[in-house]
Amino acid sequence: MIPAPVPDEPPLTYADSFDVPVLFRDRPARKPRRQWRTAELKPWAGSGGFPATDGWYVSTTTWREIIKAAVEVGRDVTPHLQNQPRYAHGELVARVSPLYAYLGTHSVQGTKGRRLTLNPVYAYNTERSAKNAASYRLGMTMAEWACRSLLGLGQTEHLELGGPINALRDTFKNPKLTLPDLWGQHQAEGLYWLIEAKGGDVGLSTLRKGWAQLAAGSKILGLYAHRTVLVGASVRPGDDLFLTIDHDLHPGRPPFTPAGFDIGDESGVGPGNLEDRLGDSDDALIGAARAQMLAYLALRSAPAARLRTVLVPADRASRRRRSGLTTPLEGDDLTRDMRAAARGVAPYTERHTLRTRIRSMGLDDFVTCRIPGTEVHLGMSRKLYAACERLHEEDLAIAQSTPGLRAEDQSADDQELSDDAQEQQRLTQRRIFREQQEEARPRLRPRLRDAYERGATRDWSNLLRRPQEPELELESDEGLLEAATPETYLAVSRYDLPPARA
Repeated sequence: MIPAPVPDEPPLTYADSFDVPVLFRDRPARKPRRQWRTAELKPWAGSGGFPATDGWYVSTTTWREIIKAAVEVGRDVTPHLQNQPRYAHGELVARVSPLYAYLGTHSVQGTKGRRLTLNPVYAYNTERSAKNAASYRLGMTMAEWACRSLLGLGQTEHLELGGPINALRDTFKNPKLTLPDLWGQHQAEGLYWLIEAKGGDVGLSTLRKGWAQLAAGSKILGLYAHRTVLVGASVRPGDDLFLTIDHDLHPGRPPFTPAGFDIGDESGVGPGNLEDRLGDSDDALIGAARAQMLAYLALRSAPAARLRTVLVPADRASRRRRSGLTTPLEGDDLTRDMRAAARGVAPYTERHTLRTRIRSMGLDDFVTCRIPGTEVHLGMSRKLYAACERLHEEDLAIAQSTPGLRAEDQSADDQELSDDAQEQQRLTQRRIFREQQEEARPRLRPRLRDAYERGATRDWSNLLRRPQEPELELESDEGLLEAATPETYLAVSRYDLPPARA
C-alpha cells in the first residue's frame, strides 16, 4: 500500500509552468543525479540552438508544451486509420495518459519554480512492464520537447520509415541495424539531426546503448553534415526529472535537397514550427498538415455536441511572441482584449451574422474538442483543417490503389504470424505508404495550397460536413489553460494538471 503519511488529496490548482534542469555535454558519462542538486543552473536564453558552452541550464516551460510534444512525436499511425478515424482518439489517449498517470510537480526550496517528479502511484503501485511503457513515452516526449521547443529543430519523423536522404533510405530500413528513434532538420544550423530518446531511471549503460544507436545512424549518413543528439529524461521515485543532452557534430556536405523539394523552408522562422512559413512554402504546408493528421482525424470524427469554436486573433504573427512552440493565451493582452470586444457586440448581433461580424473585427474561430479520456483540448484553424481534409483524401486514394495496404488484401494466414513478423509486416506497409506519399508530393503542392487558401472562406458546417455550425465560445472557460500556434489550438484543464508530489 501507499504509506499512510502520503495524503489523499485532489490535484492542486496552479499555473502549469515548471522548470526543467538540463545538462549539455559532448558524450555520455555517469548519471549526474547528485551533481544537479548542487550545480549552478544557468537560465536558458532561448536561443533556438545549442548553447555556446556545455554545462547545466534550467528552462521554464509549460505543461501545454509537454502535451504538444506528446501528441506529435512518434510513428505515424494515420495510414491505419483511413477508414476508422474515431480510433485517433484512442491513440491520443495512449500518448498523453501515461504522463498524467505518473507525473507530478512540487516546489523546490531555494528557487521560484516547480519541477516535475514521479507521483506515489508510480512509486508504490506500478508494475515493471507498465513502468517500461511509461519510460518510453516519457523519453520520446521529452526528446521532442527538448529538440523542438528548446533547441529549434523542425518537425521530427520516426526513423523506421527511412532517413532524410532517399538514396540512403533502404539502408536506414535495414532490420538488422539498431538505429536511433527520430530524425529532423535544423534550419539555422543547416544540419540533419539524428535523435535517440531514453526515459526513466536512465543509467550509463542505457546512455551508452543510445550512443551506439546514434553511431550506427551516423555511419549511414556518412559525408552529410549532421548532429547526433541523445536525450535522457532521467527520473526516479523521490527525485526530480532532469535531462541530459549528449551531442556530437559531424561536419560534411550540406543537407541534400531533391529537385522541387522546398526543404530549406521546412523548419520555419521560429523555433521548429512549420506553421510560421505556411504562406510561402508548399512543403511546409504539407509537413504541417501531416503533423496534425491525428488531431484532424479526432476532430473530424468527434460528435457534433463535443465540438466548439474558440476565438483567437486572425493575425498569425501575434502568435510568434512565444517561448517554445506555443503562445499561452491567459497572458496575451491582444487575445483578451479582442475576445472582450467580441463579447460586447454579441448581444446586439444576429446569431447568423455573428461569425461574420467577428471576422471583420480581426478574429478567427478555431474548431476544438476535448479528447475523451483526457483533459486535453485540441483544435485548429479552418485553413489548416481544409488542408488536412484534402491530404486525407489523397492518402485514402493511395491506400485504396496500393496492393497490400488494404485489409482485404491480407490473407488469413497473416493472423498466424508471430508478433515480430506481424510488426515487420505493418512496418513494411507503412514504408510503402510513405514512399507513395513522397511520390505524390509534386501533385500535392498545388492541391493543398488551393484547399488551404479556400478554407479561409468556408463555414465550419461545410468543413465539418454537419448541418449546423459548432457552438461559438464567447465566455472564457476559467478552468482551461489555453495556448495557440499560428494554426493550432491546445488547452489543458488547470484542475487536472499532474498533482503535487507528497
